[in-house]
Amino acid sequence: MTNFSESEIAEFKASFNQFDENGDGQISALELTKILNKCGEKVTGVEVRDMIKEVDTDGNGSIDFQEFLQVMQKSRQHSANASPAFASAVKKVGAVNTIGGYSGSTASGVQHSYSDEEKVAYIDWINNCLAKDADLKSRLPIPEDGDKFFAACNDGLLLCKLINDAVPDTIDERVLNKKNLNAFRINENQVLCINSAKAIGCNVVNIGAGDLVEGRAHLIMGLTWQIIKIGLFARINLTNHPELYRLLHDGETIEDLLKLPVEEILLRWFNYHLAAAGSQRRVKNFSGDIKDSECYTILLKQIAPKDAGVETSALNISNLDQRAVKVLENADKLGCKKFLKPKDIVTGFQKLNLAFVANLFNTHPALEPVADVVIIEETREEKTFRNWMNSLGVDPFVNNLYEGTYDGLILIQLFDKIYPGLVDHKKVNYPPYKAMGAEMKKIENCNYAIQLGKDCKYSLVGIDGKNIYDKNKTLTLSILWQLMRGHVISILTALSGSGKPIADADIVNWTNSKLSAAGKKQISGFKDPSIATGVPILDVIEAVKPGSVDSSLVATSGSEADNLLNAKLAVSTARKVGAVVFALPEDIVEVKPKMVLTLFASLWQVEMTK
Repeated sequence: MTNFSESEIAEFKASFNQFDENGDGQISALELTKILNKCGEKVTGVEVRDMIKEVDTDGNGSIDFQEFLQVMQKSRQHSANASPAFASAVKKVGAVNTIGGYSGSTASGVQHSYSDEEKVAYIDWINNCLAKDADLKSRLPIPEDGDKFFAACNDGLLLCKLINDAVPDTIDERVLNKKNLNAFRINENQVLCINSAKAIGCNVVNIGAGDLVEGRAHLIMGLTWQIIKIGLFARINLTNHPELYRLLHDGETIEDLLKLPVEEILLRWFNYHLAAAGSQRRVKNFSGDIKDSECYTILLKQIAPKDAGVETSALNISNLDQRAVKVLENADKLGCKKFLKPKDIVTGFQKLNLAFVANLFNTHPALEPVADVVIIEETREEKTFRNWMNSLGVDPFVNNLYEGTYDGLILIQLFDKIYPGLVDHKKVNYPPYKAMGAEMKKIENCNYAIQLGKDCKYSLVGIDGKNIYDKNKTLTLSILWQLMRGHVISILTALSGSGKPIADADIVNWTNSKLSAAGKKQISGFKDPSIATGVPILDVIEAVKPGSVDSSLVATSGSEADNLLNAKLAVSTARKVGAVVFALPEDIVEVKPKMVLTLFASLWQVEMTK
């Protein structure tokens, strides 16, 4: 028996539910691994199994709610060092502000949570990075107290601007509704915001325009963090920082470095500077390893310009709160006092410390230039597929396309999301894997993904699971394109109600029917040269939703510059009317038929849902 009050049990139940992803009343090894990874704790399969074994009184390999309560009571009775490891894991997802709300997908009463520390950090970041935006001068700076941040997001402008700050030119700001903001025009802005967030890789599966208009705090917080994180991480690459070569370990190639998650690259950068400063300390996470401020103090001194006035007197202070204050004073001298308060360092707030270090890297990488380096840059096609996958909520988040898919699990997730009921989960090998046999388990997953594709009539001749495991770029891109196309077609087929799969020719015929009805020139197919001007796409958008295209913005010279302007206008206007568009303006100007197909198909979806 436990001695918790009813209110305490309710709080613990909310915590339990955060772990219990599938809602079966049990916390499995996979669910525990996922949430620890999200908290920045990289754990092995053995560690997870030991953690569960420590708690699992009935020996069934998972943790039920009664076992959960028992371990929390043990934690209360013992010191932090003597507490079960699982209890420490629970605390890492605690310290949250629980609010009442309801899910946009179920409309049933549920509990949602966010931390005040996060809200304050996001507000500070937004106030800083959007301070000079003329369209936002009446609402910035946003006060940190109460719900003023959520109210500021009401008309869509703030989050649209934040998206453009994170990934410049995602939104053509000519299509933003900035004046006469009635309910209809505000809704258009929010639809544009959500579809643009998807396009940069945000997972917004359960977020609707109405949620943002109504100021649903937990949804706005989740979306804001995704946008900020994508923006911080977008700059950590070889194109912006060729000097990343400095972080290679002996015997490594640059490919070995680039396959690492961005979080791991940041940890390696942190440790590179600790070593350069002569410190024996190393950080393995953005939580426990930075709590005492020692590593931060050394890092800031090492990366600071000599005349910045950064010093290490914090190391002479025994009080950790005072040390943390000193760290942020030094960070302020570098113009990097963002995301953290002293308490966030001392408590090891993983998410905010990650953001702090990413911002430090972006502003003061302090790596010596490297001559004659080979820049390995992500292609547009690779980025498009990666953003599409992430927008569907694949887990874990895919930072590198081929590293993210080589074990087959992400591909299987995609099949499961696109064709519900297709995947037999008993045939899937989920981590943690034992050291021996791990490679075979991953290849089996890849083989199963290929079989799923064949079951869906994909063209996969000559492709087997080993090709995916070996990160064969051409063959991996082939199956990803067919998955993306399958996603679009499955939605169209479901909306049509006919049960008959939509073919490419059907999309061309629908496009031409809209152009013909509007008195416009038809296209010969997805390779038609006229598509390069952007005009046929704008004509279809106007036909689907009259009044959506501002004709005064449409350029007619046919020059490359004007075509690109039209393409930008077409992409953002399509998103504004409700189309989920992953194609980039350059794909239109270069008439990339695959991306053109998905764009017209998405517009057809808009018409079907009117």
